[in-house]
Amino acid sequence: MFQTKAAVVGTGFIGPVHIEGLVRAGVSVQGVLGTSHEKSQRVASQYGIPRAYRDLDELLSDELVGVVHLTSPNRFHYEQTLRCLDAGKHVLCEKPLAMNSQESSELVRRAEKANVLTAVNYNVRFYPLCIEAAKRVQNGDVGDIFHISGSYVQDWLHQPTDFNWRVLSGEGGALRAMADIGTHWLDLIQCISGLDVHSVCADLQTVYPVRQRPAGGVETFSGKLTQASQELIDVAIDTEDFGSVLIRFQSGARGVMHVSQVTAGQKNCIRFEIAGSKQSLAWDSQRPNEMWVGNRNEPNQTLLRDPALLSSPAKQHAQYPGGHNEGFPDTFKQLFRSFYSAIEGRGVSGQDWSAYPTFADGHREIVLCEAILKSARERKWIEL
Repeated sequence: MFQTKAAVVGTGFIGPVHIEGLVRAGVSVQGVLGTSHEKSQRVASQYGIPRAYRDLDELLSDELVGVVHLTSPNRFHYEQTLRCLDAGKHVLCEKPLAMNSQESSELVRRAEKANVLTAVNYNVRFYPLCIEAAKRVQNGDVGDIFHISGSYVQDWLHQPTDFNWRVLSGEGGALRAMADIGTHWLDLIQCISGLDVHSVCADLQTVYPVRQRPAGGVETFSGKLTQASQELIDVAIDTEDFGSVLIRFQSGARGVMHVSQVTAGQKNCIRFEIAGSKQSLAWDSQRPNEMWVGNRNEPNQTLLRDPALLSSPAKQHAQYPGGHNEGFPDTFKQLFRSFYSAIEGRGVSGQDWSAYPTFADGHREIVLCEAILKSARERKWIEL
């Protein structure tokens, strides 16, 4: 159990995911704050949380709270993070860290001055086999990396009647699919490969220039549950449903990735394949407990997530025996364990392959997104 207590801002899809992950990680959740006091009370009652705050001022004045988890809509992250830092609270913010690189750069600067730790929730890097892949690259098992390919695809916005605040640039930012899920892939690949992106060439597509918004609103991933009888309102859309990016890394290696939120049947699938001079590695989040290892002159292998077979960093984040599958919720638990261990002096927060993502990582992803958007608009390669 950790001594540091948490408070969670946000009661939509991802807020309760944080709450459950915190409880499983051994962190006490002191309170929750939603967009209304009624929502705060409902979630607090549902999860047995002591306090339902009326506003951020009340939360920040709670001396029992050491860490604030921000799972609110994107446009609130910058201001809420600043207020948490000023109040001396540790911060774990959902991605994106801010709406633009000017804001995220300022948050990095302010976090460095504050006597607190900060993190961004790029949880995908905490799948044990992703950590294993990173360790194998670091050990030289893969050899020199030639190229990396992959994707992140979903279908929750497949229909023109699927609607969420994220599709509006004023709510979520100028990029949507690329910023919302593409940054997970970009963070993961740079974490595993140790390679920095040098330049990008991007193409973006808005499949539905107009979507229909239910008059009553809808929460993330719940559009399919919306009653068909609800009144619908036409809304112009200025964010992308699909995007593809060619990548050049600083090392000279190449990459290609695409993202989609309109691929029917793909609920939440992130994939990568790393081609090296000695081996290839491939992984799919829909089969998260196995990794394919490709060889030229000997049989290929499938590595199962089994602590007895993994390297030390990966083993630390695989808490169940082989055959007892771990998945999406476990990545939150493991990220939180890493972050709270650093807060309480039990672990490292720097260069370890299983270290939590920092505000600097969050800023890097926003800089990347801005380069991708500039490339798509100007139809050319953009250097970072």
